Amino acid sequence: MNRVVNKQAGFTIIELMLAMAFVATLLIAVAMTVIQIGNTYNRGITFKNVNQVGRSISSEVQRSITGGQAFNIASGAGSRYIVQDWGGRLCTGQFTYVWNYGKAIQAGDVSHLNTYADSTKTIRFVKLLDSNASYCQDSSKKIVSADSTELLTVGANAPEYDLALHSFSITTSATATDAKTGQQLYSIEFLIGTNNKDALASDYQSCKLAGEDGADPSYCSVSRFNVLARAGNTVK
Repeated sequence: MNRVVNKQAGFTIIELMLAMAFVATLLIAVAMTVIQIGNTYNRGITFKNVNQVGRSISSEVQRSITGGQAFNIASGAGSRYIVQDWGGRLCTGQFTYVWNYGKAIQAGDVSHLNTYADSTKTIRFVKLLDSNASYCQDSSKKIVSADSTELLTVGANAPEYDLALHSFSITTSATATDAKTGQQLYSIEFLIGTNNKDALASDYQSCKLAGEDGADPSYCSVSRFNVLARAGNTVK
């Protein structure tokens, strides 16, 4: 009588190891893809926020200048443009803008910052109704928080929303004046970006390159904006 033996074939150790290695490689590839997609998304959101705020400020300042009279920005008495190492002030006629640079904000030296008279909040870039240009007549005058509007977004736990002004300049020239109408052309240039000092270059003008110590390409972005504006009909 013949006996039939039922034999079941199994996996060898080598086959199991190869299968596990394949699955592990696949999981790593999926994880890396997800991380890369997340980094790209965060980088896009950060870039979008910086440029959205920059365009908003560009339009705001341009409208303010265009809607008022020409004004003096030369240094000295009567100037409507105050340049400070830590920030500045611009009085366009009806409105005044006051700001602190990101580097000064990071340093945290209140004696070298434009500050509120009635609040400990940090000024980044604020707009005030100031038809007498009083904040430019007295460059040390503190800001009344109730009269001001902050134009730069701040995010305590969201680096893509923690924005600051890194430079600001306004220029004009004799050739930019229309002698017949008294109109004056102004050129405004400024840098806006995230304000993580570890991820920014030492001059706060750009982000560190990938691979540099502290670099954070997902949450670091700096953009330059240029605006032209022509002010009113009567030179003050």
